Amino acid sequence: MRLTYAETMTDPTYYVPLAQAAEAAGYTSMVLADSIAYPRDSDSTYPYTPDGSREFLEDKPFVETFVLAAALAAATTTLRFTPFVLKLPIRPPVLVAKQAASVAALSGNRLGLGVGISPWPDDFEIFDVPFEKRGKRMDECLDIVRGLTAGGYFEFHGEFYDLPPIKISPVPTEPIPLLIGGHSRPALRRAAQRGDGWMHAGGDPAELDRLLAELTTLRAEYGTREDFEIHVISVDGFTVDGVKRLEDKGVTDVIVGFRDPYGREQDTESLDTKIANLSRFADDVIARTQ
Repeated sequence: MRLTYAETMTDPTYYVPLAQAAEAAGYTSMVLADSIAYPRDSDSTYPYTPDGSREFLEDKPFVETFVLAAALAAATTTLRFTPFVLKLPIRPPVLVAKQAASVAALSGNRLGLGVGISPWPDDFEIFDVPFEKRGKRMDECLDIVRGLTAGGYFEFHGEFYDLPPIKISPVPTEPIPLLIGGHSRPALRRAAQRGDGWMHAGGDPAELDRLLAELTTLRAEYGTREDFEIHVISVDGFTVDGVKRLEDKGVTDVIVGFRDPYGREQDTESLDTKIANLSRFADDVIARTQ
């Protein structure tokens, strides 16, 4: 079982020492949040809070995801980094492929590309991308990112993108895992059909069991690769016995964080406290599950 550290919307100067501390403590990876901009006026809702509120995001610091991944990779040697999740279809897929390939090549294949569809029309509007058919656009983006980051000439002719034969350089020496986020049936199907793994956003443990069962069915339907990754957030992830239960369910990566990121107030927790929390968990759980 691999353990992943999560911290977000905190003082940007904390990220390098936190990544270094997580690496030293034995975490396999660190997830990095993605947010582009916060609209002043919007009636959109957030699917992962009880009331749909997203006011907790206002005025919170978000370093651009690939910039942060590159900075943290330069300050570490073994820790992996995974956007959780990058809003893919609002972005030009060729640019995403270039960014991802560059980070993966510079870091020695330490990037896993977690991607999803933004639930907010606002994100599409500010990039001048239609919200309609966003699922089909997402599929084309995935195909383009995978094709270009594999190396060599790649061309694509779809409904939304039409690329002549092009190639990018450098590319990593190993394929970049494409990890699909989302709890909807289309998201699970996309993960089973096109992804190298699935990323869970948290919630009720019973709901996780239902999602895992549905994913298992879809993986059987699409003949998913044997080394398919399943990244989850669960209360079980905070105990040795719980981690074993998740492992028995087929989970490969557990994501843990040590504060509630959904509060509207700014994060006032000190860097020393954060390092103490991640280190304590490593002593109590990681050291006893490896």
